[in-house]
Amino acid sequence: MIVRATSLEGLFEAAALSMIHIMLKFDTTNHATKSPLSAEGQDLEDLMVRWLGEVLYLFEGEKMIPVDVDVMRISSTSGSHPHPDINVEAMVSTIPFDPQVHELLCEIKAVTYHQIEVRQKNSHWETRVIFDL
Repeated sequence: MIVRATSLEGLFEAAALSMIHIMLKFDTTNHATKSPLSAEGQDLEDLMVRWLGEVLYLFEGEKMIPVDVDVMRISSTSGSHPHPDINVEAMVSTIPFDPQVHELLCEIKAVTYHQIEVRQKNSHWETRVIFDL
């Protein structure tokens, strides 16, 4: 998948929702529950893979569908580490998966590092992510 957004936070939001829409067809009429979600990576590419992995786990592991994502912060955690880490903090609105109501379009088994890209291009950000189906 290739996703573009005007900000880095917007890119992480759009990537999460795009992945969910590849997997599922759903209506968001249900009342959503908000909860925090975060991920940490060594660089933006690693962070994107780990972030999407966390979003995927919400569905695969907890049977919750992320219907809205609000990335509040993407920050560098420089400490005593030789390589500073980057983390993403977000609030994710989820609804319970119901196979009677929601249609599974495509099962994504994993988010891969194969040809992963996260980069700024002129006035926007772009990511390319390849999934293991």
